[in-house]
Amino acid sequence: MALDLAAHQSAVFGMLRFTPTTKRLRASYDGVPVLDTTDALIVWEPRRVVPMYAVPRADLLVPLTPAMSHEPPPDLPPVIGPGHFDWHWHEGQPFTVEVAGRSLEAVAFVAADPDLGGRVILDWSPFEWREEEEPVTGHPHDPFKRLDVLRSGRHVVVSAHGQVLADTTHAVAIYETHLPVRWYVPRADVRTELLEPSDGRSTCAYKGHARYFSLAGGEEDDVDIAWTYEEPLHEVEAVRGHVCFYAERTDLVVDGVEVPRPDTFWRTRKSAQLA
Repeated sequence: MALDLAAHQSAVFGMLRFTPTTKRLRASYDGVPVLDTTDALIVWEPRRVVPMYAVPRADLLVPLTPAMSHEPPPDLPPVIGPGHFDWHWHEGQPFTVEVAGRSLEAVAFVAADPDLGGRVILDWSPFEWREEEEPVTGHPHDPFKRLDVLRSGRHVVVSAHGQVLADTTHAVAIYETHLPVRWYVPRADVRTELLEPSDGRSTCAYKGHARYFSLAGGEEDDVDIAWTYEEPLHEVEAVRGHVCFYAERTDLVVDGVEVPRPDTFWRTRKSAQLA
């Protein structure tokens, strides 16, 4: 029987998963070295869509002290994003990292699973990271993930509440593993007068730092409905000066065919915030 790889990968989100990496990894906090290793594992914790690094305790350069466990809320979606590292759905012990005169509570976690060899899984956000000599932002790069950035001549129309927000035949399509196709529209083809800048910000390990727009006078799910990368990473330079809309919360028509809204954890603003 043939195996649907996308369905298979979705089926294992509830499991603790790992793969070795031989990259040299270093992390620091406020200029103070925290770790230096070439013996890490890339670890996807249960229900997590992005990975973290697990490193040998001997390669940590700062002390750990046991921390309190935090029970995750009961009403979360089945798959969540990289936030709230203090939530864990598998057995283990959280630790506080002592560095630069600070106590970073529960930013380390040692899984009970023996396959991880007692390695320490570290939260990403408090630290500055390097893979070899390259700075990395957002989270570790996933070796099983790919982005195809393709200029497209297809006719893309984005609407909300019956109002056209963008209409173009010059979009850039990003095909990214596990995600719906994202259509980045040149600003000249976006009705920017219908949008207003918001305080929303996010970071993608593959694209860079995004800022958001809301639909002017819109509803709750119209807040942070679109985003742009003003200084994209070099792999996605083609989306500079473009705007992308959540296909989960807008109406998308491609070459005259309506595209069903995908069911992801961005389908509502509330679920996106939980992720």
